[in-house]
Amino acid sequence: MAYDKQMLKDILDAHGACGREKGVRDTIKAYIAPHADEVYRDAMGNLIAVKKGTSGKKIMFTVHMDQIGFLVRSIGEDGFVRLINQGCINSARCIAREIRFENGARGVTYFETADKTVLTAGITSQFVDVGASTKEEAEAIVKVGESAVFASDFVEMGSRIACGALDNRICCAAMVEMFRAMQSEHDVYAVFTVQEEEGMRGASPAAFGVKPDLNITVDVTGTGDIPGAEANDVVMGKGPAVKVKDMYITVPEEVIAFLENAAKKANIKYQYEFAPGYTDAGPVQRTGAGILSGGISVPLRYLHTPVETVDVRDYEETVRLLCAVVAEKELPQY
Repeated sequence: MAYDKQMLKDILDAHGACGREKGVRDTIKAYIAPHADEVYRDAMGNLIAVKKGTSGKKIMFTVHMDQIGFLVRSIGEDGFVRLINQGCINSARCIAREIRFENGARGVTYFETADKTVLTAGITSQFVDVGASTKEEAEAIVKVGESAVFASDFVEMGSRIACGALDNRICCAAMVEMFRAMQSEHDVYAVFTVQEEEGMRGASPAAFGVKPDLNITVDVTGTGDIPGAEANDVVMGKGPAVKVKDMYITVPEEVIAFLENAAKKANIKYQYEFAPGYTDAGPVQRTGAGILSGGISVPLRYLHTPVETVDVRDYEETVRLLCAVVAEKELPQY
């Protein structure tokens, strides 16, 4: 398959910091609605697209649409803006960066030069210059509570692309691609969740509403193929990763075998993920009386930076695997 580059760029460019997902939600809705029987938003702000089947079974895909970002927490008399982070952000990666506010304004970050703890103290030790000399000038540009994200470009490097927000917009685009191409006997739900980067807050309420027979969380996962990386067997360019375990879930063997079987029948190469972090799979598994849950992940380098990098071939194979999964007639069960 040839991926839809313009759609991916539009979804990446849409504003959607954690807790402020309206921009990206509207963008995704415009792309997926023509291929769904129903699209709606729940009380949490999750976007849910549904394609009806005939089997009486429901398979749900959770894919978070929020990205790491910031909120304006204060504006000083000198016109400098102070931020608080939304999601896990290494403060050392925030120095001397351009950021983009939800209202379109731009600013640049720096740090108090006398503060020797800037590399470990967090974003609160840094400030944003928005081109203002007074508090009043700054308040005319941004307001307290305004959200912001790293400004970043879409960079093509052979079969690889780099951009901020690939976590997890690459998987949001994969859901749209799946809805365009899939054939399934089951009711298929694509749930684009909110606030995953701040404690996976959107997934469980959505799962409680849908009550699926199976959930597959689609997210990115870090790789171990860069200099100095911690031990990790996931490698870019070797296909999607089937989740075995992360901080909040040990995937049932039945689900792993189901995903393996779907991949093998479609001749899709895959890897195994043992992640130190978390995804929406964990909270979904513990929703209500429990939901059978697993995960498929796209290998990604430089997580939570403006230069997150993926291999387009892994993305395309992930879409193929998603289509193979929904084509399976029998869903796993305990």
